[in-house]
Amino acid sequence: MVGVEDRSIVKVTNNSFARNTDIVCTESPLSLSVIFNDTEHSLGLLMRTPGDDLNLIRGLLYSEGIISSNSEIEEIESYLNTYKVILSKNSIFNPDKHIRKLTMTSSCGICGKDSISNLLHLHGPRLSNDIFIDMKIISNAIKSLKKGQVMFSETGGTHACARLDKDGILLHLSEDVGRHNAMDKLIGNALVNNKIPINNEIVIVSGRCSFELIQKSLRAGFPIILALGAPTSLAVDIAMEHGMTLACFVKENKITVFSGSRRIIHRQ
Repeated sequence: MVGVEDRSIVKVTNNSFARNTDIVCTESPLSLSVIFNDTEHSLGLLMRTPGDDLNLIRGLLYSEGIISSNSEIEEIESYLNTYKVILSKNSIFNPDKHIRKLTMTSSCGICGKDSISNLLHLHGPRLSNDIFIDMKIISNAIKSLKKGQVMFSETGGTHACARLDKDGILLHLSEDVGRHNAMDKLIGNALVNNKIPINNEIVIVSGRCSFELIQKSLRAGFPIILALGAPTSLAVDIAMEHGMTLACFVKENKITVFSGSRRIIHRQ
């Protein structure tokens, strides 16, 4: 399976000491640059799980406002783990805003940015108020997420983001060692399949919900985001500001809604 590798291990208990092998998720660097007006600009290194690199790149460029549609990418050249994206002349790429200064690790979605203000002002489409969910739909969403986490079931070491329809049924799922990478892969897949902007869909994430996941979800147009883990303060604040429904600590019979409770239907 792409994205996982075998490693030698030693299992130790009170009564035994045994050598064996185990499966771990792959984490490796991707070097990314864009070519705009015949000039190449490095965007640095991304630490990611390989296997869906093109969607990761598309999603990242869209989430950060470098492109507004897939048509602005003329070509993606690749050699091993080095990718060069040739942007069309009508791209909104701005080197002063979009070039990162540091390596992006798998745990950091906005590392290397000189200013967070550029991301805070990246708005997406108007969020739909025509989608409503209840606990049955949320239960379906959790089941869809867990069933689709193939790499996690093998390694226990990946994050997942999934697009779901209004009934909580899986539309697409992406996995990566980094939660923000998984979101970029998800958005990249939607972008290349002309599903952006997203309207009456739900996105669910497998861990905590931090600012960059809210920002990327807003950029794509998700009106509802579910998270199995906790939110951060900025995630809550941005969700509230934009009228997004943010529900965390999601379980099949219980959720905690931090923003946008109007989209949650409570049935007695």
